[in-house]
Amino acid sequence: MNNSVGIVTTEYAHFDTELRLESGRRLGPLTIAYETYGELNTDRSNAILVTHAWTGDAHAAGRHHEDDRKPGWWDNMIGPGKVFDTDRYFVICSNTIGSCKGSTGPTSSNPANGRPYRLNFPVIMVRDMVRAQKLLIDKLNIDKLLSVVGGSMGAMQALEWGIHYPHHVRSIVPIAGCGRTSPMAISLNALARQAIFNDPLYKKGNYRPEHPPADGFSLARAVGHISFLSDESMHLKFSRRFSRMDGMFDFFGKFEVERYLDYNGSSFVDRFDANSFLYLAKALDLYDAAWRFDSLEEALSNLICPSLWFAFTSDWLYPPYQPEEVVEELQRQKKPVAYHLIESDYGHDSFLVEPEKFIPLLKSFLGELSY
Repeated sequence: MNNSVGIVTTEYAHFDTELRLESGRRLGPLTIAYETYGELNTDRSNAILVTHAWTGDAHAAGRHHEDDRKPGWWDNMIGPGKVFDTDRYFVICSNTIGSCKGSTGPTSSNPANGRPYRLNFPVIMVRDMVRAQKLLIDKLNIDKLLSVVGGSMGAMQALEWGIHYPHHVRSIVPIAGCGRTSPMAISLNALARQAIFNDPLYKKGNYRPEHPPADGFSLARAVGHISFLSDESMHLKFSRRFSRMDGMFDFFGKFEVERYLDYNGSSFVDRFDANSFLYLAKALDLYDAAWRFDSLEEALSNLICPSLWFAFTSDWLYPPYQPEEVVEELQRQKKPVAYHLIESDYGHDSFLVEPEKFIPLLKSFLGELSY
C-alpha cells in the first residue's frame, strides 16, 4: 500500500434536525456517511472537501479491508505525496443525501412509519446535498474549507459551495461540470428513467431489494454509461470487434461494446439502488446555479473565492462550452478564476481515467493557498 492512506473506516454522522429542502419539504433526521484522510491541523485550516459524482460514495481512498479488490474511487489522488497530500491536508469525502451508500436516501427508514421511504422520499436538488454537507462540516468544527473539489455532479456541488457559503470556503475546483444541465443531458436521463419505469418489477418504486427491476435498471445504467465515454474511447477500447462468444451471423450475436454494456449494467444492479439512481438523476436534471436568482450573473456575484475549472475536449455530456459559460461570466465580473481545457480521448470519464493530465495544475493551485 505504498503512498496509500491504508485501511480506512466509513463513519456516520447523525443529525436530529430537519433540513428544509428547496422543494419546501423537510427531511430529517439525517445520517451522512463520510470518510476522512490525514490529520486536521491545530487551527483547523487544512481541510479539503472532495465531492463525488452521480453514483459515487464516501469511499474515496484506501481500502476497507486488506483483501479489498479495489481501493476508493479517487485513490490515485488522495494519500501521502499525492495531489491531496494527506501529510499536508485533511481530506473529507461525504456521501450525498439521496444516495444508497450510507447517507439518508430512498432506502432509509421513514420516521413517519418505520418503512423505507422509497418514492415518499422528497425530491432533492444539488443545493440540498450541499446544505447537508455543511451540517457535517459544522459538526467537524471546521469553520472554513481550504477547498471543495469534485468532478461531474461533484463539480456542481463545488460551485454551490462557492455561491452559497462564500465565507466558509477558500477555493473551489469544479472538474467536468457545468452551471446548468442541458436538454441533451436531461433527455438521456429521461431514457434511463423510462427503462426503469417500464420494468414490471419496478412496481412504482415498491420493489423488494432482493428482486430489483434488474433488466430496466441495467439498461438505464448502460444509457448513462455511454454518455460517460466518447467516440474515441470506444474505438480505442472496442473498435468494431465482434464478441468471441457469438457467431457474426447469429441474429442475437453482439459486438464487444454491447457485451461491455451488458456487463457494466448487470454488475451495477448488484451495488446500487434503482430509486436512489432515479432521485440523483432528478437532482442532476434540476441543476441550475441560477435557481432562485434573477440570473446566472447574480448567482455568480456571490462567488468571491478563487476557482479553478477543468473541462475535457471529448466530453459530450458536459462539453467545454458549458463550463466556459460560467468561466466567462466570472471573468467578466473580474473574479479570480482559472480555466484549462484538457486534451483527452476518454470523454466525461477523463477526470477519473487520466487525472495525471491535470494533477500538476491542481497541485500548483492548492500550493498557492496559504493556510
